[in-house]
Amino acid sequence: MREDSGFIAVVTTGGTIDKIYFDALSSYQVGESFVEKLLEAANVACPYRVIELMRKDSLELEDQDRVRLRAAIEALQTRRIVVTHGTDTMTLSAAALAPLSDRTIVLTGALSPARFTQSDAAFNLGMAFAAAQMLPAGVYIAMNGQVFAGDRVRKDRALGRFVALDPAPRLDVGAGGAEP
Repeated sequence: MREDSGFIAVVTTGGTIDKIYFDALSSYQVGESFVEKLLEAANVACPYRVIELMRKDSLELEDQDRVRLRAAIEALQTRRIVVTHGTDTMTLSAAALAPLSDRTIVLTGALSPARFTQSDAAFNLGMAFAAAQMLPAGVYIAMNGQVFAGDRVRKDRALGRFVALDPAPRLDVGAGGAEP
């Protein structure tokens, strides 16, 4: 299938966004991706295809997994890609994807499983979809209502969110337009 410039590939790698409660172990494990259900529930009109690449907690991702992720993205014809990923090592994968400078790649995930009603998963996925359609080529992370350059962000465990390494000046958009 030939994918046009408006087509978005969604590559899933696992992470908290896809975790399920596993009773036998009394713990969480990465299950079948829930991303397709989120997109269907949101009635997404933009053409997309979900590619389930792996089911791993991001703390279990190794260098060869990032090589596999990069190769899968390189093989895609589309230039707009959303990657669902665990939040603990998301920035490492963003760095591994940085050489793919001819596409817009947006990594996103969740701090609680998508199957939970109070999860941030649907919101983050929607942000990532919008960012993939609107931003120029580059690698980004969409989390917590913000989109960050993939190499200028970190996860702040104490705050429970992602924060910019060096925040860009905020723009004041008033009656006169945007002013720094």
